[in-house]
Amino acid sequence: MHKILLFISTVFALSSTRCPGSSGNEKIAVQPEVDTLHLTETQVQQEVVVGAERMNEYLPIIAGKKIALMVNQTSLVGKVHLVDTLHSIGADIRRIFAPEHGFRGDHSAGAHVDNSKDEKTGIAITSLYGNTKKPTPEMLKDVDVLIFDIQDVGVRFYTYISSMHYLMEACAEQNKKLIILDRPNPNGHYVDGPVLDLKYKSFVGMHPVPLVHGMTVGEFAQMINGEGWLKDAEKCELMIVKCANYNHLVHYKLPVRPSPNLPTMASVYLYPSLGLFEGTNVSVGRGTEKPFEMLGRPGLKQGNISFTPVSIPGVADHPKYENVTCSGFVLSEFANTWVLAKKRIYLDWLYLFYQSNSDTANTDYFLPVFTKLAGNEILQKQIENNTPVNEVYKSWEPGLEAFRKIRSKYLLYLE
Repeated sequence: MHKILLFISTVFALSSTRCPGSSGNEKIAVQPEVDTLHLTETQVQQEVVVGAERMNEYLPIIAGKKIALMVNQTSLVGKVHLVDTLHSIGADIRRIFAPEHGFRGDHSAGAHVDNSKDEKTGIAITSLYGNTKKPTPEMLKDVDVLIFDIQDVGVRFYTYISSMHYLMEACAEQNKKLIILDRPNPNGHYVDGPVLDLKYKSFVGMHPVPLVHGMTVGEFAQMINGEGWLKDAEKCELMIVKCANYNHLVHYKLPVRPSPNLPTMASVYLYPSLGLFEGTNVSVGRGTEKPFEMLGRPGLKQGNISFTPVSIPGVADHPKYENVTCSGFVLSEFANTWVLAKKRIYLDWLYLFYQSNSDTANTDYFLPVFTKLAGNEILQKQIENNTPVNEVYKSWEPGLEAFRKIRSKYLLYLE
């Protein structure tokens, strides 16, 4: 405890000589749309300080406390992992909880994550992606405070917010405080897509929100609490450590891939649109060098590229169409020309591949999981009926308008 108190005093001393919110660590550059935002030169030069770097906000809270963390490879303080940082100053870390892809982000999508021990610190790692998704009373009996610090990408079927939900629920039931170290949402500049019908609630969609919700994890946690979405409408005791110099109009460049198959900012921006293809017979490029930047399948007569998915341990274990040549398209350019510019999910690709499905021997275009990813059964029917894309967008608007009103109550950052 002496080491952590000494570190706190040092952080406070250093912070008095720097701009507010600065940690002294290497910062992440903000990439704003200057033409759209009309930012001043000073604002353009500002840099985001993530919640984990604002240690003077949360170190006094955990001093002398037994803590557990839900973290992964994105949980960095500068270039050092949060666990390593806290361990080096004497924090009493009792347990690490691992979400999908594991503590170090080295498990492919859907792969079972086992309990283990961190080789560097010797701290026990408990998987919350497998048979157990919510911490049990036994797991938290020797814990006073929990910390959640994971980089999200702002899409409903990205499972980190589901893991956060179950963590909040366990904290509420067991009277534990949860500290969320907030991080920017790289897709936080827009809200779009169908709102989840709770009839299709699952781990890839637990809340009645649009496919792209436009919120940070801190804001989303406040919404979960405020809207009574936890079991029996219980409330979790939350502390949100906000990001400094961030708002929803900036385009934040991630310093590390948020999961194995989102290696570039183009893939992150395209993920809301291409993620729906996980519920079809189309490959999104898992098992290639451009996951979530390509679409294709065997036998497609259209397209300007070919690719052959291969198994990549820890990244793409036995991907769709493993070792089979697919024809299709590289879509990286749409990250800027469509997603960033028009702030919409791009639906034309879903229509194109559905209409060309006769090119392949596999006639089952839609897989059962599609309705879970879409959040309803309507989108599939609209595509099957060739409903004009603009009418599909219009059908989303009532739900989006209602959601935006709810969302506005929980925003921590300007938009």
